[in-house]
Amino acid sequence: MEVAQPKDLEEDFGLAKRRYAELRRQKRIFNARNRIIGGDKEAWDVQVYDQKIKEATEKAVQETFAAEMRQNDKIACISEDRERRDRKNLCKAINDFQQSFQKPETHRELDLSDPLALKKDLPAQQSDNDARNTISGMQKFMGEDFNFYQRKKFQEEQNREWSLQQQREWKIARANQKCAEDLYLKTRLQLDETAKHLQNLESTTRKAVCAAVKEFNKNQALKSSAKKIQEKKQDQEDNLAEISNLLRGDLLSENPQQAASSFGPRRVVPDRWKGMSREQLGHIRLVQKQQVQEKLRLQEEERQRDTGWDRQRVQQARAALLFERQQQRQQRDLRRALDCNNLSLAKEQLSQSVPGGEMGVRVGRAGRGGWDQVRVKGGIIKGIRLGESGGRRWPCRAQRAGTVLSWTPGSPSLNPSHPRGSGPLGYISPEAL
Repeated sequence: MEVAQPKDLEEDFGLAKRRYAELRRQKRIFNARNRIIGGDKEAWDVQVYDQKIKEATEKAVQETFAAEMRQNDKIACISEDRERRDRKNLCKAINDFQQSFQKPETHRELDLSDPLALKKDLPAQQSDNDARNTISGMQKFMGEDFNFYQRKKFQEEQNREWSLQQQREWKIARANQKCAEDLYLKTRLQLDETAKHLQNLESTTRKAVCAAVKEFNKNQALKSSAKKIQEKKQDQEDNLAEISNLLRGDLLSENPQQAASSFGPRRVVPDRWKGMSREQLGHIRLVQKQQVQEKLRLQEEERQRDTGWDRQRVQQARAALLFERQQQRQQRDLRRALDCNNLSLAKEQLSQSVPGGEMGVRVGRAGRGGWDQVRVKGGIIKGIRLGESGGRRWPCRAQRAGTVLSWTPGSPSLNPSHPRGSGPLGYISPEAL
C-alpha cells in the first residue's frame, strides 16, 4: 500500500484542474448553438434588443406614412369626384341656358325676311360622295362617314379572326418548339454518351502512352547514367595525360626555344612566350633614355629658335614705330612751314587789297583735276573744282588773292590751310584780281 505525499496530491489537483478546463473549452468549441469564444453575450443581447427596437420604430414610422398616404389618396379621390360632379353640373347649366335664352331664332345670322331659311336649307352632308363636300369645306373627316358603324363591325370581326389565327399560330409554334426541345434533348444525350465514350478511350490511350513514356524514360536514364560514367572515366584519363604532358613539356619548364616562331627570328608564339630576358629589358630601357635625351635636346633647340624669332620681331616692331614717329615729325614740320607760308601770303594779300570787281581767272595744278571759271567778287574767290572721279563738281570757297588753295577728298569746302594737309591745289596771284 502506497502512502500519498503532499507533492502527489498537488500534482493530482493540478491534473484534475487542467482536465476540467479542457472539458469546458471543448464544450464551448464544439457546441454550435452556444459558442461564445472571444465575445460578450450580454453586449450582444443588448445590441439585438436595440436592433429590434429600431426595426419596430421604423416599422411604426412606415405604417404612419402609409396611413397618411392612404388618407391623402382618399382625399384626392373625393376632390376629383367633386370636381367631376361640379364640371358636369356646370355643363348642364350651360346647356339649359343655351336652350332657354340662346335659341336659333335669336341669332344674328337669322334672316328676318325668311326665318325658316336655315330649316329649309339642305344638310351639310347628304352622302359620302356629296359634291358639295370639298376639301376646303371641312365637312367630312376620317371616321365620320355614314358607313362608320358597319365598317367598325367589320373591323371587329376582322380583329377577332386575326386573334384566332394568332392563337392557332401560337399553338403550332409551341408544339414546334416542344418538338425542337425534345430533339435537342435527345441530341444532347447522344452527344454526352459519345463524349463519355471518347473520354474513356482517351483515358485508356493516355494510360498506355504514359506507361510507354515511363519505360522509354527509364531506358534513357540507364543509358545516360552509363554514358556519364564512361565520359567521367574518359575525362579523368585525359586530365591525367594532360597533367603528365605539362609537367614533362617545355611550357612549365620555361624553355625560351619553345616560343620561337617559324615566321622569322624576331617573331614569337604569343601563347608560349614567357616574357623578355633581363638583357633585353636593359637594352630597351637604354634606348628609351636615349630617346628622352634626344627629345629634350630638340625641345631646347626649338625654344631657342622661337626666342630668336620673338627678339627679331620685337626689334622690327620697334624700328617701325620709330620710323613712323619720324615721318609724323617730318609731316608736322612740313605743315608748320606751309602754315607759315600761307600766313605770310595772307598778310601780303591784306596789304595789297584791291577794290571790288568781277573778273574770271583760271587756276589749276598738276594732276587730273583743275579749276573751272573762277569768279572774284569783293575780294572773295568763288569757283567750282572739277572732281577727280567721274567729272563731279564740288563747290568751294577761297580767301583773297595770294592764298594757296588746298582741298581734301570728301570735304565740301576749300580752306586756306586745311588741317588734314592734303596739299595745295593752286595759287591765286594778285594780278588775277
